Order: sequence, then C-alpha cells, then structure tokens
Amino acid sequence: MSDASLDGRGLPAEYQFQPGWEITPRDARELLRRPEESRPLLLDVRRLDEFETARVAGATLIPLHELPMRLDEIEHHRDRPVITMCHHGRRSLRAASILRNAGFTNVLSLAGGIDLWSMDIDGNIPRY
Repeated sequence: MSDASLDGRGLPAEYQFQPGWEITPRDARELLRRPEESRPLLLDVRRLDEFETARVAGATLIPLHELPMRLDEIEHHRDRPVITMCHHGRRSLRAASILRNAGFTNVLSLAGGIDLWSMDIDGNIPRY
C-alpha cells in the first residue's frame, strides 16, 4: 500500500527524521511482527476520541496528558522496547522524552504517527 510520494524508507520527502528518537512505520511494523515476548509495546498517546476513530491493532492507549501519572501501568516495559505514537508524531516525541526521563531505556517515536502508518502500512486505518 505504499504511497508514491514517500521515499525508500516510507517517509515523505520533506520529513525531518530524527535518528535515535524516531522509527519509521516500516521498521516499526517489522518489530511488531516479532514473537510476543520480544515485541515492543506500542503506546498510543492520543486522546480517546482519536483512538476510537483510528487505531493500530494491539496498541495500548495512555493519552499524553495522563502519561506521567500512569507510568506504573507500563513499568514492566522499562527495559524493553517501547514505540510511542500519536497523530503526526509531535506528541509521541514528547511521550518518548517523558519515558526516557523516567528511566525507560529503549523508546522511539513513530515517525509521522498513525497518519503515515495509514498512508504506508495499512490503508484501512482512517485518516483524519
């Protein structure tokens, strides 16, 4: 379902990818296909109404504004991979920073958010 306006990594040409902080949807898809014991937590930090509109199967919802108070819910992922996601990638970068500052050691933000995921990975997910 690849969009012709995306580069070889699946990113829009103008996208300013931040290595070390972001993961492309294509790379995230591969990690999410791993066996459950080595699969990263996909943490959706959008609002509930956004999550109800469009979501990636298996994602855990903790809205960004609730994240600092709900870290205990994902404590078991402190030393495991976590991929944060939102609509376009800004909130998920903030979430990645919050998690890293809280001692989570392996956190990346989904570049382009669920919007880019819908464009490049799963066109059945509504864009909004």
